[in-house]
Amino acid sequence: MKPGYSLELVQTQKLVLTPELRQAIMVLQMNVQELSEFMLSETEKNPLLEVTDERHHEVSTDVTEDEEDWIAYFCDSSDLGLGQRISHQAREEFTPVYQGLPERGETIREHLTSQLGLMHLNKKELALARFIIGSIDDNGYLGSSMPEIAVATGSTMEQVESILKTIQSFDPPGVAARNLRECLELQAQSRGLGDLPLRIIRHYLDDLGQARYSRIAQEEQVSLKDVLRARDSILRLDPKPGAMFSQGHVTFVVPDIIVKKLGDDFVVILNDNVLPSIRWNSYYRSLLSRGEHEAKTYLTQQARKAYFLLKSIEQRRMTISRVMESILRRQRRFFLEGPAHVEPMTLNDIAEELEIHSSTVSRAISGKYVDTPFGVFSCRMFFSPGVESGGQEISQYNIKKAIEEIVNNENPENPWTDNEIVELLAKEGMDIARRTVAKYRCQLGILPSNRRRRL
Repeated sequence: MKPGYSLELVQTQKLVLTPELRQAIMVLQMNVQELSEFMLSETEKNPLLEVTDERHHEVSTDVTEDEEDWIAYFCDSSDLGLGQRISHQAREEFTPVYQGLPERGETIREHLTSQLGLMHLNKKELALARFIIGSIDDNGYLGSSMPEIAVATGSTMEQVESILKTIQSFDPPGVAARNLRECLELQAQSRGLGDLPLRIIRHYLDDLGQARYSRIAQEEQVSLKDVLRARDSILRLDPKPGAMFSQGHVTFVVPDIIVKKLGDDFVVILNDNVLPSIRWNSYYRSLLSRGEHEAKTYLTQQARKAYFLLKSIEQRRMTISRVMESILRRQRRFFLEGPAHVEPMTLNDIAEELEIHSSTVSRAISGKYVDTPFGVFSCRMFFSPGVESGGQEISQYNIKKAIEEIVNNENPENPWTDNEIVELLAKEGMDIARRTVAKYRCQLGILPSNRRRRL
C-alpha cells in the first residue's frame, strides 16, 4: 500500500485536566499555611480582589446567582460543622494558641570570637584565628583543609596548626575538629575519660559503631565490662558540639482541623481563622459594568478566575470536612480514649464510604494536622494498615507504640531481644512474628538488643 494523506473523523474518549480542575486539585492538597500564601498571591494578581482586616462584608455582584453564593460564603468564613448551634464567642474559644517566634541566639562563630579576645595574639595571628573561626560550620567542624587555610591567609602550616590547637581549646570542647574521631578525642581529653576510651576512639571507632565489643576487649586485653563502661562514657560525648548554638529552621505546625467535644458528641471545625479575608475591589468592580470594552474583557476574565478560586476553596472545605468526619466515625475510640486506640484503616475505607477516589482522600489529608483533645497529630497517623493477630486486626500504629514502650521500660543492662518482645506483646494480645517486630523496630530507629546494652 502506498503512503498517502486522508481526512478521517474519529471519536475517542479521554480525560482532559482543565486549568480550573488543576487549580482545584492543587488547592485541595495545600495545608492552611500554603493556602493562605496562595490566596495572597492570587489577590495580588487579580485587581478585582483585595485583602481586608474585616471578617464580614456585604458582597453583591452582577455575575450569576451561583457565583454570588460562593462569594457571600467566602466573605462570611463561618466554621463548617457548627452551623448556628454555638455563638461567635464560643467559636473563638476553639481557636488554637500558637507559640511565638524564638529570639535569635548566639552563633557558634560569635561564641568562639568572643573567647578570642582573651588570647594574647599579634595582628597576623588574630587574622588567622578569625579566618579559621569563619571556616567552622554550624555543627562545630572545620570546613576548610589546612593547606587551603595556609594559602588563603599566607601562613605556614606550622602557624595554622598552632592557631587551630588554640581554638580547639575553646568552649565547647570538641569544636574546630576536622572529623568525628578528632572531635570525640578532644572531648575525651577535656573530660579526662582515661586511656581506654581514648584508645577506642583512636583505633576502634568503627568496631564500636558495629557493636564488636568482644573484638575490642580481645585486642586491648581487657574485660568486656570495661569496654562497655568505656562505650557508655563515649556515648555521652557530643558528636556535634556546635549544634547547640545553631538556629536551624524552626517549623510551627498550624492545624487545619480542630476536633472538639461538645457534650457527648464531637464537632469538626476547619481552622479558617488563619486564612486572609478577601472582598471585591469596588473601583474595579464598577469598571466591570461601565468600563471600556477592552477593560471589561480583561476584568471579565479576572472575575471568572476569582469565581473558580472561591469555588476551589469551598470544594476544599467540603472535602476535608467530609473526610475528617468519616475519620472521626471510624476512629471514635481514639478521640475518646487516646492515641493508644487507633483502629486499622486505609485510604480505600474512607474513599468507599464517601464514594470518592482514594487519591482525593490522600490529597485531602496530605501535610495537614488535626488538633484533638489529646494534642496535635498528623492526619496521616490515622491511616494505619491492620496486622492479623489472633483472628482480629490490630493497627500497626498501636503495635509500634507498644514496642516503643517496652524498649523504654527495659533493663539497660539486659535489654529485651526481638523474641522476648514477641512474648511480651503476646501477653498484651498482640500475636505477631519476630520478623515483624524486627521490621517495626528498625522503622522506629531502635537498635538491636546487643547495641542497646548499658551498664
